[in-house]
Amino acid sequence: MDKKKRLILWFREISMKDVALVGGKNASLGEMYQSLIKKGINIPNGFAITAYAFRQFLKFNHLEEEIKNLLQVIDPENIKNLEEVGKKIRTLILQAKIPKDFIEEISRAYKKLIGKGGADVAVRSSATAEDLPAASFAGQLESFLNVQGEKNLLDVVRRCFASLYNNRALVYSFDQKLDHSKIYISVGVQKMVRSDRASAGVMFTLDTETGFPDVVLINSSWGLGENVVKGRVIPDQFFVFKPTLRKGFKSIIGKNLGTKKLKMVYKKNGASTQNLKSTKEEQLKYSLNDQEILQLARWALLIEDHYKKPMDIEWAKDGLENKLYIVQSRPETVHAEKNGRVLEEHILERKSEILLTGTAIGTKIGRGWIRVLGSIKEIDQFQNGEVLVTKMTDPDWVPIMKKASAIVTESGGRTCHAAIVSRELGIPCVVGAKKAREILKTGQGVTVSCAEGEEGKIYQGLLPVKIKKISLEKIGRPKTKIMMNVGEPDQAFAFSFIPNEGVGLAREEFIISNYIKIHPLALLAKKFKNPKNKKQIEALTYGYRNKAKFFVDRLAEGVGRIAAAFYPKPVIVRFSDFKSNEYANLIGGREFEPKEANPMLGWRGASRYYDPKYQKAFLLECAAISKVRQEFGLDNIIVMVPFCRTIEEGKRVVKIINKALSNFSKEKLRKVKVYMMVEIPSNIILAEQFAKIFDGFSIGSNDLTQLTLGVDRDSELVSHLFDERNEAIKKPINELIKIAHKNKLKVGICGQAPSDFPDFAEFLVKCGIDSISLNPDTVLKTTLKILEMEKKLENKKMNNGHKK
Repeated sequence: MDKKKRLILWFREISMKDVALVGGKNASLGEMYQSLIKKGINIPNGFAITAYAFRQFLKFNHLEEEIKNLLQVIDPENIKNLEEVGKKIRTLILQAKIPKDFIEEISRAYKKLIGKGGADVAVRSSATAEDLPAASFAGQLESFLNVQGEKNLLDVVRRCFASLYNNRALVYSFDQKLDHSKIYISVGVQKMVRSDRASAGVMFTLDTETGFPDVVLINSSWGLGENVVKGRVIPDQFFVFKPTLRKGFKSIIGKNLGTKKLKMVYKKNGASTQNLKSTKEEQLKYSLNDQEILQLARWALLIEDHYKKPMDIEWAKDGLENKLYIVQSRPETVHAEKNGRVLEEHILERKSEILLTGTAIGTKIGRGWIRVLGSIKEIDQFQNGEVLVTKMTDPDWVPIMKKASAIVTESGGRTCHAAIVSRELGIPCVVGAKKAREILKTGQGVTVSCAEGEEGKIYQGLLPVKIKKISLEKIGRPKTKIMMNVGEPDQAFAFSFIPNEGVGLAREEFIISNYIKIHPLALLAKKFKNPKNKKQIEALTYGYRNKAKFFVDRLAEGVGRIAAAFYPKPVIVRFSDFKSNEYANLIGGREFEPKEANPMLGWRGASRYYDPKYQKAFLLECAAISKVRQEFGLDNIIVMVPFCRTIEEGKRVVKIINKALSNFSKEKLRKVKVYMMVEIPSNIILAEQFAKIFDGFSIGSNDLTQLTLGVDRDSELVSHLFDERNEAIKKPINELIKIAHKNKLKVGICGQAPSDFPDFAEFLVKCGIDSISLNPDTVLKTTLKILEMEKKLENKKMNNGHKK
């Protein structure tokens, strides 16, 4: 029988060539079932009720002409009109009869699919114009889970047919300039994966916020995956680095614990589900283990390789079989459709009171008057340009989301509905902003900023915003390597798109204070003077019997994310350089830190690392670096020792580092290079001897200026004397560069001075410095200046040559 005139097609019979017959969703399932099961991916079997069957259903009930006429009177700008016409069409379909031969064929296929033991099925709609690469709003049509029995199956098939004419599907077709009367629907019937007894979620083969292509992002929660897709929960989030995963490394470079307060499970009567509260243990425990995370990431690579494009994938774990499955896959469209390398930077020119925070989606800033909406029934109140504030969104909210200047939701994570749609629309969105409907009031003027890292902020008032657009295609690369200073792992993927030669300074302090929060010695301690410290540590390290491992894992993930963002370019990671007063502010820190009159010149940097009172804590830092290189496979890491006062200190610290990292396999990874931060006059005076201990130098111009000129950089009284351009600073820097090059070592600088003072940057270029590391916001500006300087120096050199 002609494939085009069949009512039922099994997954094994369909591929991406059959979108017109079974829709994008079912065509993709068939493609994977045919091509990827043999590569080890588990995909539940199923069949598609074809678009031809839907057309026959309409024809049998004489609905084609009537629906066509109703579609012609829809006004897509008038939500009330759209709702009324859509409801009329849906009522016609829900009251229509299913032909007898149709019923018989579906029943036969259903019995064959579930087998003798019986099973429940998932029923999903798949429109013939849905999931097109250039036009895709995820989840517009209806899906039904835990469908049991033929009667229930036939009922939900009819409801899937009717969903082609729901509000969101109608708006979608008008937006995409599609003729809705020529769009048809197929229905997929697939064996249900019992993730109600385990976990489920979504994954993308890129970072959804920045478009960074080298990671798999996995979102996961307990129960059926509907809660993740619809943004009802804040899920667990995992990042896996693709290039080293392909080499066989266990490269889980990020793990963020979600709250996961709800889990969707089966109701006993069939054809329905319910949400239950997750237990406290479930909320505090990851919903996937490392082995499962890596398995899903490997499957994501196989799927991406097969389709040759970034993918958006739904997965589920069967709690009865203890097996993972892929249940859906479609092309990722937000970043895939972006053309050209233009960097758009939104800058908040002034700040005010922060009213609320949540998770930032996108990198833009939006301003407007708030409209708090409790439910979809209130959407006709929404005015163009307002800031939408609600609990969560689903596809029914899309018509007004398009009109919003910004969106704020109380629940949801990075892959919830509000996040996906706001990315596609290019609207700033803050999800997971708890109590937003209580704190924010309708009519209040606010600025919603997603341009300040992972945390989205809602500021009081309409603040001034500056937007900079820079074409990255036109920017050349100077001979002097331009690197970046990076402290926040959450911003590393975004920063990687700025033209650079790697990271000249990655500070551990930010990771320790924001991701770990606990003093390393407190994690190694067995007793505490203050019982409050123990309680806080227990809460933060839940699930870790070995508390020190918490420090190693979190530090490794933070460092690993920065290293992955710039891989394979070098990333120089400076070991912790807190002063004793800063260490004391960490949880439990006051029990282990001395009180020093001048911490800036006290127990910091190298002097801590070999001291018996702190050495065990330093070895945790070494263990984290070891994990990044050994387990994640990120061999682009270079470590750096700060504040090393004497030759003896340098030798002692390098010996500890080499011993701690001596388990590296020579075949797999290069030897770890150890650089020294040059920030004390003794570092330059004894540079020849330090060059025999370390593999390279990086100048810390702030401390070097402070200690050479004897100026407290924090004192307003003498701040006018603090100047890196002073001859007392420039002369030793020039000398250091000569000594480094004589000893065939690289030397760079990681301070703000080259950005602030063009003449200082020119001086460094003339001295032949190998690299200049800058804060990300000054990289482009300084790159252009240095290109200009290098050109002038080259012309001057050529002119001098001609004169001779």
